Amino acid sequence: MGRSDVVAIVQAGGKGSRMDVLTDCRAKPALPFGGNYQLIDFPLSSLHRSGIDEVWLCVQYEAHSLLEQVAGGRPWDLDRTSGGLRFVLPQETSDDDTEDGFATGNADLLYRIRGQIADRAPEVVIVMSADHVYSFDLEDALGTHRDAGAECTVVTTTCPRDEASSHATVTANKKGKVTGFAYKPEQATTNVIAAEIFVYDPQVLVAALEELIGDTNDNNNDDGDTGLGDFGEHLVPWFVDRGKTVAHRMPGYWIDAGRPETYMQAHRDLIDGTIDLADSRWPILTRQPQRSAARIAASATVVDSMISSGAHILGDVRRSVIGPGAVVERGATVSDSIVFADSVIRANASVDWSIVDERVVVGAGATVGGRPRARPVPSEKITIIGMNASVAKGSRVALGDRIPPAGRVRR
Repeated sequence: MGRSDVVAIVQAGGKGSRMDVLTDCRAKPALPFGGNYQLIDFPLSSLHRSGIDEVWLCVQYEAHSLLEQVAGGRPWDLDRTSGGLRFVLPQETSDDDTEDGFATGNADLLYRIRGQIADRAPEVVIVMSADHVYSFDLEDALGTHRDAGAECTVVTTTCPRDEASSHATVTANKKGKVTGFAYKPEQATTNVIAAEIFVYDPQVLVAALEELIGDTNDNNNDDGDTGLGDFGEHLVPWFVDRGKTVAHRMPGYWIDAGRPETYMQAHRDLIDGTIDLADSRWPILTRQPQRSAARIAASATVVDSMISSGAHILGDVRRSVIGPGAVVERGATVSDSIVFADSVIRANASVDWSIVDERVVVGAGATVGGRPRARPVPSEKITIIGMNASVAKGSRVALGDRIPPAGRVRR
């Protein structure tokens, strides 16, 4: 049964520049994951499993890539007359003189749609990012929020301490009240971070946005930017200062897959079984075109890898994820890599510690990537080949190189 008193706002509009050439032609949440899925599938599947059936999907950059993937919400039972999936397109502020009207952060985006939130007036608003990998019952966080009489509930998770400075760190007392919040601190003092899922009292949220915009305007933001930026810059600290913000710990796996090294790590976690996408109790739903079963030839060697439907493997694949319809020819080697849909690795080519986008052709005998010495492997040591690109026969693409999509002028 759906929850008509809850609106979920899924923020999927950022350019995702940290993913480099992989987001030249698509929104970051449209990135493939695990061969058969996309990153956007994870928040939408969690909302479906939690019985939340009114979802506002905020799209901006390369919106077409997401519109095609979500298929009007059908995979998540969101294609309905009342409630269901609603696309929220870029909203300009009254004084916005930027060319595209795009929001400059997720708090800025909420300000731009504050009128729609106020008009809808749900009991609760859930705001979440669209490029993280997890499975989570949002009903648990809603229960915490209601029981505490909170204005804001921050869903938290943990990560290695050296990774925490890339996120917002959260400290709370024994009763769960948030007592400290630091956005991307230079030196993290805790490994507890915000999982970028927030539950808000919508009336207080709108009031916060209105008050904060006045403060930032006083600081002479006259270039069309509201100055609100991301959630951790002004919005959540405003709530924390009021003393009615609580934390809710998310159980299980969570990763921000929005950087090459974390995207690669998430796939390695998938290969070693840390992530289970086949859990029938919590299925990840997606839109998938029909393809035949994968073919593994007698000449192939496949070790600790995932092979998607329609793929054809004649070569050597180790610790890798091969996307739908991809081909690894005889004598070719793919190791510790991710190959997207319909790409071809020609005979005797080698792909190592690389991400190969859709419809790429790696020529016969070519070498892509290499074996980085550092562990964990930093982003700059992961080789990335953009969509539709070609690697010439016998050529070499060095460790950490980037090749942009073919026929595309980079923005």
